[in-house]
Amino acid sequence: MEGFIPCQEGSAEIVFFDIETTVPNRTGQRFCVLEFGAIVVCPRNLVELESYSTLIKPKDLSVVALRSGRSDGITRDAVANAPGFEEVADKIFNLLNGRVWGGHNIQRFDCVRIKEAFADIGRPPPVPVGIIDSLGVLTEKFGKRAGNMKMASLATYFGLGQQKHRSLDDVRMNLEVLKHCATVLFLESSLPSILNGSWHSPSTITTRSRSSAGKLTCKEETSRKSPTYQRTVPYTRESLGKCSDESKFHIIADLEEQRLNDDIPSIFNEGILA
Repeated sequence: MEGFIPCQEGSAEIVFFDIETTVPNRTGQRFCVLEFGAIVVCPRNLVELESYSTLIKPKDLSVVALRSGRSDGITRDAVANAPGFEEVADKIFNLLNGRVWGGHNIQRFDCVRIKEAFADIGRPPPVPVGIIDSLGVLTEKFGKRAGNMKMASLATYFGLGQQKHRSLDDVRMNLEVLKHCATVLFLESSLPSILNGSWHSPSTITTRSRSSAGKLTCKEETSRKSPTYQRTVPYTRESLGKCSDESKFHIIADLEEQRLNDDIPSIFNEGILA
């Protein structure tokens, strides 16, 4: 491809991922993973390097609805002949382990479900070198001008169509939303006195802390994709990095120039991506 600059070997690739699950309908019932989807992108140019998606059959098929309320939702028949999680665990582990994880509200939902799924088959979970949760990043940098900041609301705001609630489609939509937000912030930073959109809230870019033996923290939510902040669950986090304030549009357009924190500056700033 003319003009294509390949991602430098050894660079910290970002894997955007999403899972679809059952929705518990009684106390004590757990979420069951029904689908996993991911794309691996180069942080230098956002080129998609790899993609993967699979339906996943839960051990108890009765927890999956016979019919879905969504036109293209996941039904019991759809997953009846899908592989179990243990059959796709190696592929999912290799996609996630040792990469920067990206996604929408993944800290409080997706990464928790991934850990649970690996625990259920008696295997250690994959470990990220950093987490970029677009829910918090966009709430801080873009503000709630798109409403409740759910992916469906953001997609509608930018005219990207309806969210399908299928893993791979939602992952690609997530990246497009980030690109659109970055473009808007770039334009606003070019003419701040005319196009001014300053919004602030806590950042959710997290990194591995040396003092916590490489563990990261996620907080579990009580309902699917709901940004509630309650109990602390595995992936302990000792410190939070912050996006650079040098330029708002560095969320994704110049991601390699963000200093996540002192723990992993080399990912984007000290030659690995240079």
